[in-house]
Amino acid sequence: MADTSYQQRLTQLVEPGERLLAVAKARIAQGALPHDPPVEEHQVSSSGGGGVSGALLNLLSPLISFPAGDRLVDRIAYGIAGRGAPGSSASTLQHSRRPVPPAITVEATILAVTDQRLLVCASGPLKLWSSSADDERAVAETRIVWSTPRAAIAGARVGWHRLNPKRLRIDFADGSWLAFTVPIAEPGKPLREIAAALTTR
Repeated sequence: MADTSYQQRLTQLVEPGERLLAVAKARIAQGALPHDPPVEEHQVSSSGGGGVSGALLNLLSPLISFPAGDRLVDRIAYGIAGRGAPGSSASTLQHSRRPVPPAITVEATILAVTDQRLLVCASGPLKLWSSSADDERAVAETRIVWSTPRAAIAGARVGWHRLNPKRLRIDFADGSWLAFTVPIAEPGKPLREIAAALTTR
């Protein structure tokens, strides 16, 4: 396993007898993402719409936001980063890593594969200028925010997308998929280890 900073904490989070196979710090790729899960009755639904006019308004003023416009701008600028119906595995996964407004802190996303599950974890709050104590606190506060059995994974691979040679695509058995990346300057080995762990039965 290439990413060692979170391994000890994740070993504490998995179930007794569950074996950790791979860990990678990553982020959901930029681009058009799967649709959000269905809105529950107690949630306030946001207004959709906008279409091309929404996309133009998004470009003219980032303060004006239309979901359809956001998706169009993301698709043009970054391509497609995932697909899936509302409530699909990719939909619920990406929704689990969306910051809850008002987002005043940043958390790292950590992917982990065990012999039983794919885990998506969130670190504790990260600071721009952090000390080693801050980094240790962020690792210690890492928690599982989403998981799925290995049987729900249809495939995983790392490959090129536009100018990025290190994009992990995870395909789910329900037909949905989601992509993850690391910064260009960081090695892609942890993502390749995640893909290998997910595809080895």
